[in-house]
Amino acid sequence: MIRRRDLLLVPLALQRGLRLPDSVLVHEHILVDFIGADKIHPGRYDPEEVFRVARPKLEELRRYGCVRLLECTPQYLGRDPRLLARLSEATGLEIWTNTGIYGAAKHRYVPAWARQASAEELARRWIREVREGVDGVRPRFIKTGVSGAPLAELDRTLIRAAGLTSLETGLTIASHTDGGGRAAAEQLELLAAVGVEPAKFVWVHAQNEKDHTWHQRLARAGAWVEFDGIAPKTLDWHLECVRHMARAGLLERVLVSQDAGWYRVGEPGGGNFRGYTFIYTDFVPQLEAGWATQLLTGNPRTAFGD
Repeated sequence: MIRRRDLLLVPLALQRGLRLPDSVLVHEHILVDFIGADKIHPGRYDPEEVFRVARPKLEELRRYGCVRLLECTPQYLGRDPRLLARLSEATGLEIWTNTGIYGAAKHRYVPAWARQASAEELARRWIREVREGVDGVRPRFIKTGVSGAPLAELDRTLIRAAGLTSLETGLTIASHTDGGGRAAAEQLELLAAVGVEPAKFVWVHAQNEKDHTWHQRLARAGAWVEFDGIAPKTLDWHLECVRHMARAGLLERVLVSQDAGWYRVGEPGGGNFRGYTFIYTDFVPQLEAGWATQLLTGNPRTAFGD
């Protein structure tokens, strides 16, 4: 933890704990709808209300120096590129959307047609989204997920499809990983089998794995280890994860974010929409000098590009 007597050794931006210019948040949400792939449809929410709720939170984030937010809500879970484009224009914040299908939560968000599709068929669809755009917005990364280890056959199909899409488009794969390090390692093996470099794979929710040896193993293999979900109740554990990786000489393979936002369709007013600034006010000030710039400026661009 940075103490007052140490402040002279810390860059001014970190002393304030408020602003980190050109920073990027790699895993956040604006809108989510958990009703399931078989019931979801756009008319379930009012885009104007979501816009009114989310805009001030995004404007607040922009004042902290953030220039880009990767919105990780996938298709069939509330992805709305048109809404994201409006919010981006209104706030001056880049908001990236994604392609792919989310296989976690026991495949509740995988539509019936996708359960029958091959990896090649899925990849062709996702590649088309990247090339042609979705509602006029080009996806900038691939979002998928798996339900645990060992991977189910449907999970394996989704990961192979993500790999084929990455090979064709150059996009990075961010995978919500239930099953900890074993599931992450299995995905990395599947991707390697289709020719995807480890640096194109982001192990999302790596903080849920309590054994740091898995974090080291995936990072040393060249994958990205993402500690997201940073919040008041998890702050100490996230700091421990980052410090452990730094001690191991692996900070260059680490991503951090908050998994915040969450206008929840079906709840009055969208429920409790959590803002995006905790990482700047409470997490960043406790990092060693230089770490925040690497974690929130350098590493995100290396992982996902510009």
